[in-house]
This record gives sequence, structure tokens and C-alpha cells, in this order.
Amino acid sequence: MHVAICGNIGSGKTTLAKLIAKHYGWYAELESVENNPYLADFYEDMKRWAFHLQIYFLNSRFNQIKRIRESDVSTVQDRTIYEDAYIFAANLHKSSFLNDRDYASYLTLFESMIQYVEPPDLLVYLKADIPRLVSQIEKRGRSYENAIRLDYLKNLNQHYSEWIQTYKEGKLLIIDMNQLDFVNNQEHLSYVMQRIDAEIHGLFSQ
Repeated sequence: MHVAICGNIGSGKTTLAKLIAKHYGWYAELESVENNPYLADFYEDMKRWAFHLQIYFLNSRFNQIKRIRESDVSTVQDRTIYEDAYIFAANLHKSSFLNDRDYASYLTLFESMIQYVEPPDLLVYLKADIPRLVSQIEKRGRSYENAIRLDYLKNLNQHYSEWIQTYKEGKLLIIDMNQLDFVNNQEHLSYVMQRIDAEIHGLFSQ
């Protein structure tokens, strides 16, 4: 089983991925954030480091997918390769942080990779409005994230909305995170896990 968690920065993807892994006894493929050599530079100067960052993430995600498909262990993945291209790279290009030449090179590489990618059995989208995202980003206190601009988050949310509406790769579960706190509220966690459980059992019964 391959379940992937997607959503904007601060939506709770990594936390939920860890909770799902613990709940089912699965392996968690987490996003390479803390060891990313470009992230802090990117938030300081997006135009200069956008291409480097996106190539790093794309390669990292492709290697994750390769490990997942080669493994016989069920896995929950923190963010998908689709988001790298359709959300983050597209947003950087639209916002003029990624020029036409670099974006074209990026898409060529992505199209080469995507031919070897199988979609997750279940995609869980954590939907969250800007105030919720900002609150969560502030709570975790990563210094380099202080430079994230509101318009950047808003544009990402718009891209997520458009992408999710057209997602046809596989089964999709949307969870509205605006009134949920599955870290500090056990009832909220139970609600989220019950919804995921129902989808997973549905997949096993097919």
C-alpha cells in the first residue's frame, strides 16, 4: 500500500504521515527539509535559488518513489512528485522566480521521470486556509520560514485548488484542516484516522 499526503506548507503533512506510519506500522518517506542545502537560501532569494531547489526536490522525490516501488513494506509518503511540478515549479514560473528557459528544462526532466512513476493508491489532501497555514508555520519556528510571504502561500493554495479539482490519477481523500487539530485533540485525530481507514479498507476490498 502506498498512501501519499499532500498539502501546502504548514498544512500538517509530515505530522500526519508520522501518525499514519505509527498507526499502521508502515514506513514513512518524509520530505527532505532539514537536510536540504538550498531551502534557507531560497527563502532569502527566490529568484536566484528557485531552479536549484526544484531540481533537488524533484530528484529526491523520484528516488523516494523508486524506493517505495522496490519495497515490500507499505509506505506513507510526505508530499508527491506531482506537487513538485504542478504546484511549486508552476507557481515559481508564474511568479517570475523561475525563467522560461529553466522552467522548460525542469518540465523536460519531470516528463522523463513521470513515465516511470505509478500514482499512490490513496492521495490525502490536507486543505487549509492561509490563517491556519501561517499559525502552523509560526508554531514550528523554523527560522528560514520567517521569510515566507503571504502572497507566496496564497498562490500555492490557488495552484493546489486547481490541481486537486483535476486529479484523476487515483483515489483522493480531502480533509479540511481549518477546524482540526489532530496533534492536541484525540477526537480530531480519531476522526481523521477513521476517514483514512475507510478509504484504505475500501482499497483492500476491491
